[in-house]
Amino acid sequence: MKEPDDQDTDGGKSDRSKSDRRPSQGSSKSEPRSAVKEDYKFLENTTDETVTEGEESYLEDDDSYTEHLEGSSSSLQEDYSESVGESRYMETPAPAAEEAEEKVKKKISETFFYDYTQLISTPFVTPDSNIPLDLLTLVHSFGYDCRKRANLQLLDNNTVLYVAGNQLILLNLKTKEQIYLRSSSGTGIGVIGVHPDKTYFTVAEKGFSPKIVVYEYPSLRPYRILRDGTDLGYAYVDFNYNGTLLASVGGNPDHTLTIWNWKEEQPILRTKAFSQEVFKVTFNPEDDEQLTTSGSGHIKFWEMALTFTGLKLQGLLGRFGKTATTDIEGYMELPDGKVLSGSEWGNMLVWEAGLIKVELCRAARKSCHQGPINQIVLDEGEVITVGSDGCIRIWDFETIDTADSIDDTGLLEIEPINELQVDKNVKLFSMIKMNETGHNFWLAQDASGAIWKLDLSFSNITQDPECLFSFHSGAIEALALSPLTYLMATTALDCSVRIYDFASKTPLAQMRFKQGGTALAWVPLLVSYTGAQIIAGFEDGVVRILELYDPKKLTVFAGRKKILDAEIRLKQVFKPHTAHVTALAYERDGEILATGSKDQTVFFFEVEKGYKPIGYITTPGPVCQLLWSPSSHPESTLLIICENGYVLEAPLPTIEEEEEGHDVVSYEIKDMSIKCFHFSSVKSKILRLIELEKRKKKKELREKEKEERRKQLAAEMGEDGEKELQGKEEEKEEEEEEPLPQIFIPSTPCHILCGFYSGPGKFWVSLGGYDAGFLYHCAFPPYDKSRDIKEQRDEPFDFRFLQDTEDNPIQAITFSINQDVMFCGMKNGAIRVYILSQNDLSLTNMADYWHFNMHDNNYGCVKGISASFDDRFLVTTGADSNIFVFNVFSEFELKKTIKAKVPSPRFGIETEPLPKDIEDPKTYSIENARRKREHDKLMKEVEEIKAGKREQLKALRTEFWKLLEMNEELPKHMQFKRTDFDVDSKIRAEIDRKTVYKIQQVEKELGWEKEKHRIGLMKLQNRYYEDCRNRAIATSVGSEDYSTCSLLVALSPASGSVIH
Repeated sequence: MKEPDDQDTDGGKSDRSKSDRRPSQGSSKSEPRSAVKEDYKFLENTTDETVTEGEESYLEDDDSYTEHLEGSSSSLQEDYSESVGESRYMETPAPAAEEAEEKVKKKISETFFYDYTQLISTPFVTPDSNIPLDLLTLVHSFGYDCRKRANLQLLDNNTVLYVAGNQLILLNLKTKEQIYLRSSSGTGIGVIGVHPDKTYFTVAEKGFSPKIVVYEYPSLRPYRILRDGTDLGYAYVDFNYNGTLLASVGGNPDHTLTIWNWKEEQPILRTKAFSQEVFKVTFNPEDDEQLTTSGSGHIKFWEMALTFTGLKLQGLLGRFGKTATTDIEGYMELPDGKVLSGSEWGNMLVWEAGLIKVELCRAARKSCHQGPINQIVLDEGEVITVGSDGCIRIWDFETIDTADSIDDTGLLEIEPINELQVDKNVKLFSMIKMNETGHNFWLAQDASGAIWKLDLSFSNITQDPECLFSFHSGAIEALALSPLTYLMATTALDCSVRIYDFASKTPLAQMRFKQGGTALAWVPLLVSYTGAQIIAGFEDGVVRILELYDPKKLTVFAGRKKILDAEIRLKQVFKPHTAHVTALAYERDGEILATGSKDQTVFFFEVEKGYKPIGYITTPGPVCQLLWSPSSHPESTLLIICENGYVLEAPLPTIEEEEEGHDVVSYEIKDMSIKCFHFSSVKSKILRLIELEKRKKKKELREKEKEERRKQLAAEMGEDGEKELQGKEEEKEEEEEEPLPQIFIPSTPCHILCGFYSGPGKFWVSLGGYDAGFLYHCAFPPYDKSRDIKEQRDEPFDFRFLQDTEDNPIQAITFSINQDVMFCGMKNGAIRVYILSQNDLSLTNMADYWHFNMHDNNYGCVKGISASFDDRFLVTTGADSNIFVFNVFSEFELKKTIKAKVPSPRFGIETEPLPKDIEDPKTYSIENARRKREHDKLMKEVEEIKAGKREQLKALRTEFWKLLEMNEELPKHMQFKRTDFDVDSKIRAEIDRKTVYKIQQVEKELGWEKEKHRIGLMKLQNRYYEDCRNRAIATSVGSEDYSTCSLLVALSPASGSVIH
């Protein structure tokens, strides 16, 4: 298919090539509005545009207040009067003879569409491999990037649009069906927008020189493609009221603001919006020639102005004045040109002529919202504000439009007409109105992980807020799949654990806690044969065992609420750690549970005895992964991977019965023979070996060519030619070769991201940072008790080069059942699949792989990846809140709809009392509780000893007083003196001496402070008191005598004044 971009569509590039034209004087003066409109109408029918002085301001600092108006962007390619009728698409001039021919005007046909299959990004497959292109097929998405700006758009009353990584998802609100559109670049989607008529929507992408793809709805065919609007990604797009123009603003580093004639794929105006992050750009609904941008610490007001150099965008930067500078997320253009914006502290700001006219607050100086205002909308004559506090407030438009400050504070108190508190822990980000006749329904994007349907009619029949969809908020920390059926569990720092049936694409249940989840594992069938138990670790060090069951199979009681498909019940809880639980692993026979944490400990529990603590070991770094050896290994060992480059191998802990009456002070296991591997970087050595190999091959090639030339010259010229060739070659050999790459070892060890066993005592690891780009094969050295692990340095004995992973290391790894497929989750959100030989964990053949970008490329690092129990499905979770379910390619297609089976409840589960949960993060861990118990026991014994001594002293004191009384009753000549009762007269003297010594020590400790204050007092006296002279005056009034005192102060050289 011939695409329009085959013609001349480099409008943006031609702008910059003409940026060094001399700026014209008086460019800030605009022509009358009618002239501007005429020029704008002309621009709708022309394409060629150049940049004048605007491009000079492209690199200027927009923070400067010295020049508020910034002229920029395109003027006409020729003079205004001469350019009427010039073509939008200029044909490339033919050589020589055709240069003078008249350019033919070409337009894009209204019925032209791009081919979607040729436009979208596709997986990369190693050439000449047998890997099918559809190895993985996306079947469902359970996530939602709720913190992405403007990530909820409405196409019709039943269809919403949002971005999920590299996919655009069209979700039917009634049927819950999803339609997926791929990004064309494969490097992510920046933002989406919808045409006012709902007939088109835009997908503004990310990546190098990203595109804006305009799709037609409902056909979903690519209609137009806009190019060269920004460098690395778009931050926001907006159509004007009529839908004829499109405004886009780029993200870092350029923040380019572009106005497009989108139907002709041509930029009209372009300039740099600001030097810092820009959140939003919108047209004024009442005037297409006015725009507003806002973002980090700024708001800017734009106007299309016709100067004698052409049509320009002139920007006026808002000045905060006395008001504190704030990020501005939500704002609204008023019909008269003023702008109403929000603030970080929740008040509204009315802007006029680039200045704050008034700041609006509630009565008693209370803020309009508790937190930032994220959106402001004018609807049916009322102003609606959407706050991150979960509140929607309705304000009177006339009150705001006529508001003015009444005092120097610049504040004006107003009250909302109506308000709606959606729910607890709701953080509203944006809203969009549904066009339902007779109703005032809105859809709301909740940054806490939900999509709400809200009724803002505020009548006696107003419906309560309805949560249509609930998702994880933020990065999904852990993933676990059932070993028996198509169930999966996820957890995140949003304090929830969620269960899904990924085969039937249904969320089943969720349970919330006080702390965020950080680790997850499905309890093996050897422990729970029904596959009903899940174990979860949390950020406060608590581990909880949850039980999943089907409540429909319980006895139904009268008055019972709506019965769900599944429910989660807390079965057991304990706290082995004091920091994030990062790993949970069951031993291969299901007898022992190991838990790892960032507190640098690994705790062991005896599963059969109700998770009775066995003990713990300390590790040299924070634990990031735990893996028990498979059944193919002769011994059961635990692979402990620490973030800071240490890998440990611990044997199965010995379970000892505690003797009665023998209390152990600590759970720490100190006699365990633990092998240690301390990774030392070898990447620089590998690169040197690769370079040496390249040079060796080049040398061999040169020798071969040299020999061929020698033979050729010998045949043509004889011995003389051979000698001449030899002389030239000697001169070349004298030239020095480039130095080899230097050996470099990072001062700070690179983090180990993941790893797995390859055999007894051997393992593979993937590292980030400098050491990325390879998988390293390592082996544990023999156990040596006397070896200092801090000084230990070990190198891998083998490695595998990974294509294109220098800055994109493997974050997570899982295998198929036969271990012939290795699924990898990458740092940039991509999925990579390596085809291996069966049970070949030595990775002898990693040449062929399949690679596809799925999660967000910037912040969608794959946190979890796992295959289903039968290898039919693959599930990935990312830091971008997305959960993707894939169908793994198989020759045997699924002929019927499958559904997970929720385990039946245990007998009597409904009558069992729930265990007491640990909600306080300050609760003692198992080890700290034992130590405290032993400490309390010891202190109790000490107190008992002290109490016994006190009783003895009390008895002796009583006896002594009785002796003194008896002495007093004796005759005078028989009485003892009081000093005769002193056992040793020196004791009292020694006590007095010690008291004096302690006083002297305190004086020495406070000597510096004492001298400091003494000198300070002396300086004050010398400065103000010593120069004062006292003069007494005696007076008498009648019979009474009085005296007064006057202080005369000398002239102070410092103050230059006399004080009386």
